Amino acid sequence: MTSFKGTVLVAGATGKTGVWIINRLQSHHIDYHLFVRSGAKALELFGPEIIDNLTIGSIEHPEEIRAALRHADAVICAIGGKVTDPASPPPSAIDRDGVKRLAQLAKEQGIKHFILISSLAVTRTDHPFNKYGQVLTMKLEGENEVRRLYSEPGFSYTILRPGGLIDGPPLKHSMIFDTGDKIETGAIRRSDVAEVAVISLFISEAHNLTFELIEGKESLQSSLVPFFQQVN
Repeated sequence: MTSFKGTVLVAGATGKTGVWIINRLQSHHIDYHLFVRSGAKALELFGPEIIDNLTIGSIEHPEEIRAALRHADAVICAIGGKVTDPASPPPSAIDRDGVKRLAQLAKEQGIKHFILISSLAVTRTDHPFNKYGQVLTMKLEGENEVRRLYSEPGFSYTILRPGGLIDGPPLKHSMIFDTGDKIETGAIRRSDVAEVAVISLFISEAHNLTFELIEGKESLQSSLVPFFQQVN
């Protein structure tokens, strides 16, 4: 299998899933650049060797986004608002407007592929999570803009809608992939979400696809690529 050739900008790289995305990019020998709010946290997590692959800024500031995108050939977006923290920006500012802004500016700069990590149940307006600033609805609006922008010829998107995120190493379970937001509930390791996001860079089955994913039975995996056959 041919891996991705180029540099991937990871937005939200210091989050729990973002850390795994960097790990899996390293595993696949893919170059990366980080876009983070806190340089100190990035250095703490990844070490001083990350300093040359780092842009500090906010998803709320277009010029800071543009500075980060200068280093990118593709984007993996793993941002998300802290919905239970009243001092943090609301989901409308991060999960909707931040995602839209990042996708719009990436498209303007000719970046060809955009991968977004969203959430299971985004189409269910009555879901309990929507009590927190309509976070699922905000994520869906962000998704819609990514699909609108990146459906044009010459561009592609991949939108992952994982179930509840849990910790643990990757490639230890079978996967359940589906479309149409039909999976009611389920959990998945952040490490597997990161692995699927990374392989979506270079497998054609993932391009222009929105899908849900949760883990299945415990079973050692050599690759998660075959599970895309469930939705294609």
